[in-house]
Amino acid sequence: MRRKRYLLFPLFFFLFCLPFCAEAQVGEKKLTVEFKNEELSSVFKQLSKISGYKILFTYDDVKSYTYSGAIKDKNIREILDIVLSGKKLEYTIDKEFITITTKGPSKQAKVYTVNGVVLSADDGEPLIGATVMVKGTSTGVLTDIDGKFTLPNVSSRSKLEFSYVGMLPQSLSPSPTMKVTLQSDVQTLSEVVVTGMQRMDKRMFTGATDQLKAENIKMDGMADISRGLEGRSAGVSVQNVSGTFGTAPKIRVRGATSIYGSSKPLWVVDGVIMEDVAEIGADDLSSGDAETLISSAIAGLNADDIESFQILKDGSATSIYGARAMAGVIVVTTKKGKSGTNKISYTGEFTMRMKPSYSNFNIMNSQEQMDVYKNMEQNGSLSFVDSYRASQSGVYGKMYHLINQYSATGGVFGLANTPEARGAYLKQAEFRNTDWFDLLFSNSISQNHAVSMATGTDKASYYTSISVMNDPGWTKRSKVQRYTANINSTYNIFKNLTLNLIGNASFRKQQAPGTLGSQADPVSGEVKRDFDINPYSFALNTSRTLDPNEYYVRNYAPFNIFHELDNNYMDLKVTDMRFQGEMKWKPIQKVELSILGAYKYSSTTQNHYVKDYSNQAWAYRAMDDATMQQANPWLYTDPDKINTLPESVLPVGGFYRDTKYTMSSYDLRSTVSYNDVFNENHIVNFFGGMELNATDRSKVWFNGAGMQYGMGMLSSYDYLFFKQGNEENTPYNTVDETKARQVAFFATGTYSWKGRYTVNGTVRYEGSNKLGKSRSARWLPTWNISGAWNAHEETWFSKLNSILSNLTLKASYSLTADRGPAFVSNSLAMVSSYNPWRPNADVMESGLGILQGKNSELTYEKKHELNLGIDLGFLDNRINFSMDWYKRKNYDLIGWLSTTGLDGEIGKYANVASMRSHGIELTLSTRNIAKKDFKWNTDFIFSKTKNKVTDLEAFSSVMDMVSGYGFAMQGYPVRSLFSLDFRGLNEEGLPTFINENGELTTSNINFQERNNKSHLIYEGTTDPTITGSLGNVFSYKGLKLNVFITYSFGNVIRLDPVFSNQYTDLDAMPKEFKNRWMRPGDEHRTNIPVIADKYMNVNDSYLSRAYNAYNYSSDRIAKGDFIRLKEISLSYDLPKKWIEPLKISNLGLKLQATNLFLLYADDKLNGQDPEFFNLKSATKLFSVLLASKR
Repeated sequence: MRRKRYLLFPLFFFLFCLPFCAEAQVGEKKLTVEFKNEELSSVFKQLSKISGYKILFTYDDVKSYTYSGAIKDKNIREILDIVLSGKKLEYTIDKEFITITTKGPSKQAKVYTVNGVVLSADDGEPLIGATVMVKGTSTGVLTDIDGKFTLPNVSSRSKLEFSYVGMLPQSLSPSPTMKVTLQSDVQTLSEVVVTGMQRMDKRMFTGATDQLKAENIKMDGMADISRGLEGRSAGVSVQNVSGTFGTAPKIRVRGATSIYGSSKPLWVVDGVIMEDVAEIGADDLSSGDAETLISSAIAGLNADDIESFQILKDGSATSIYGARAMAGVIVVTTKKGKSGTNKISYTGEFTMRMKPSYSNFNIMNSQEQMDVYKNMEQNGSLSFVDSYRASQSGVYGKMYHLINQYSATGGVFGLANTPEARGAYLKQAEFRNTDWFDLLFSNSISQNHAVSMATGTDKASYYTSISVMNDPGWTKRSKVQRYTANINSTYNIFKNLTLNLIGNASFRKQQAPGTLGSQADPVSGEVKRDFDINPYSFALNTSRTLDPNEYYVRNYAPFNIFHELDNNYMDLKVTDMRFQGEMKWKPIQKVELSILGAYKYSSTTQNHYVKDYSNQAWAYRAMDDATMQQANPWLYTDPDKINTLPESVLPVGGFYRDTKYTMSSYDLRSTVSYNDVFNENHIVNFFGGMELNATDRSKVWFNGAGMQYGMGMLSSYDYLFFKQGNEENTPYNTVDETKARQVAFFATGTYSWKGRYTVNGTVRYEGSNKLGKSRSARWLPTWNISGAWNAHEETWFSKLNSILSNLTLKASYSLTADRGPAFVSNSLAMVSSYNPWRPNADVMESGLGILQGKNSELTYEKKHELNLGIDLGFLDNRINFSMDWYKRKNYDLIGWLSTTGLDGEIGKYANVASMRSHGIELTLSTRNIAKKDFKWNTDFIFSKTKNKVTDLEAFSSVMDMVSGYGFAMQGYPVRSLFSLDFRGLNEEGLPTFINENGELTTSNINFQERNNKSHLIYEGTTDPTITGSLGNVFSYKGLKLNVFITYSFGNVIRLDPVFSNQYTDLDAMPKEFKNRWMRPGDEHRTNIPVIADKYMNVNDSYLSRAYNAYNYSSDRIAKGDFIRLKEISLSYDLPKKWIEPLKISNLGLKLQATNLFLLYADDKLNGQDPEFFNLKSATKLFSVLLASKR
């Protein structure tokens, strides 16, 4: 693989060093058209659609002309000659632009003052600050607040050039009165910045931001469009920790900003903050717990309804959101109707998700596995005594049960107890080679259908849509159905009064295998999940010697994965609704008042059905004999009954667990804006206002025991269930309610001189009830000061235009903040029930204690940030390069603080930690070939970030530091991963380590040690430090090929914890076990520990620590670097003449493959995917997309 990595560099070099200006000779195509007394404006629009040229004209120039006639097999020049014949019009062609103008006077030129207005073709609104220049001179003006301009002493023979950021420029002949309409340029639309509260000309914007068109980043087959952000913007990293729908990816904008907080960006949709239904931390996203299914803020949005994403990165860009924007802001703008349009669109998406394959994993086949089992049998680990009543047993346990199973009717045993019979039985299992992936997974085809309508007039415009997604499920019990509806309407009530109303709703039905939360044993270091039936985990960890039709033993009870998935599953129902309205009023010129109100409601119900005959229910009453009763941890020992055997708290029925999440949020914002251009050179903008936010969340959990599913859901509970819960602090129901309230006042001002020199300042003052009572803690001012120099607007810059076409320098310094991790809310003392410590872990009691001590000074986490940026354009912006460098200082971060204990606790969370970070972001975009029919564009993105914790009390344990998620320690990155110092195997094949006392040991490892951690080895950070992408788009006429590669470097990964002191004949093992220690002397050739026999475990009761320590040792680390072919797609838009008889304006077909393969990854991973580390392997998707418009 290393060789393959080096071969990629010539590939990158080749893609970038091909001549940027290569020419492709493409002949002009012949066209056939027919018009019947149509206005020239309509003729030009139709010619623009079928020719591929953009035809620019002024309506006043052509409104008096019409054309009738049929023209066959002519190119565009010949058609224009015919259409314009006899008219006082002429045309010029410049690349893909055709400009229609009136013919000037033949002899004497006139000189007059030109008065005019420049409007946007999208909505008819005036364009403020548009540039009007006399071509070939330095004479020009900017339009005022109403889009108007006055230009004196203009010759009628001259040409006026009209330009505005994000619009197609026009060159027109002057007239005394002009009304100019500029069309949007989709290629430069990113020059308009959308902050969620304002739309700004990028020349006036001084922050670091990227705009992404939704159609360019959407990945078919991924209903949650946020996953498509990977590799699309410098500084934005996306880690797909799970492939399950509803689970949010781990998104970071310029890296981590908090130690215990989530560091996730703020999502803003159409100007309204999207509150999370459940506040889930970064580590929880990787947990696989059921709560992660509702962790995505935009899972209810239909991707086809989204117009664009604006990613706000630095403090200048995010400062308007103040104390909620420390981790960046992602602004989502949904589609709207436009005046003069009437379109109906349909999109049909069909995606096949391929089954996983054992060929991608380092798992033993059944023959290799049986060889290991025979070795375990020889050392006494799979004897009859140990397996017959074991909590987990596979082929050997089944064999022993058959030997002991006597049929009274037949008079024979299930299996003869002879060497020949036993050998034949095991031989059958040896060659079974069960393919769990093939049995549990399917090449499912999901469908997503969306229909939308966009229409508009001068008085009102509408956009409405509905969509249906149906995923039959990649595995059993994983199907998803989602329905969305959306309406976005704008009413121009009066010339100075508009009203925008938005309503959308989504409903999701989803199934998932029954799951419980994962748990870590702080003593032994083992992390496990009880009753885990996740199909992916099962296929990777279950022996291929098993018969899929048989029942084996798990948790002392019969178990078959297919039976269990039928009897232990979850149903999820999610309802999201959002309504908002915004009214804008211009009482006088230059001033606009706005008021916005929004309401969002979300309700989620998780029903976990554990039926009567599930393994989980059986485990709670598995007590075949006294031996099993004593050993079964799911039975209850009544402390009031001395010297009695444990009893079942679930003698009949199963469990019904119901979890309900509700969230309602209210937003009210009023703003005032003032825009002015005076003396033709000075542009002033002021924007200010206030907002109120209220969010109420509730979580109600109920655990019903004794539910008899086969008897009409009749409940038959046992009093022992409640008695046990009362004694062990395991309640059968809980209610958790939180109320968040926030008020903020904000103002921002911008001044620009001729669009060249721009300065901006923002201040925001806000308060939250989630923080301490003191005014200085609860209320916080945040601010920003920034500036930009558009050097290309300077008069002297024209000398450089042949090479350098754009140069902008930017700088900003800011203070932003965040409320900190959701679990830290101890502005008042938090009292809760808990289990007091007892010397014997089996003895449990309920107690009441202080969960978190009172902290009246609990306040915001804060960040100072310096950002310097440069934007460059070369060769008429065919090559664009941008770079941003930033430096951050995060302080008042939440950390652990040791206390005197006077308040009942020895410590509490407080604002005592700090960290520093810095990074660089590079973006290079090139239009290598830009012909009318053939185009080739390339985008290269690179970003690098580093951080270091500068102040943090070391309260973390060894277990925290070595776990796979990473933890924080002063002097290291915020997500640092440490390892125990592995020193090889001893003469018995057991792993050895250096412990906290500096001793060489096997099992004397203290995972709970918090004071001395000097024996740990720093491996690196779990967050990548370098991310980016390389994309190439080739288009020829209606055909487009897109090849997209992503890469990530700089992080490390903890390999799967596959080693244990005790294995069962249910376990699957990696192929590296074939290289394990087998006999004395092997310690010199291998690092794979011995499979511990029965006597080793008897001699060392803490042997489990040795194997878990090996799982967390320096020998179990791999690099997380990867280069992936993320996407390759081929699309084709059918020619207009083919589809015109169908009354369709556009019909396209697209084929796309996602996550095809890795171009590079660390060999030590042995097939484990470094990006999808929860799934172990990326899911390959193949999609077909059909899109049409009429």
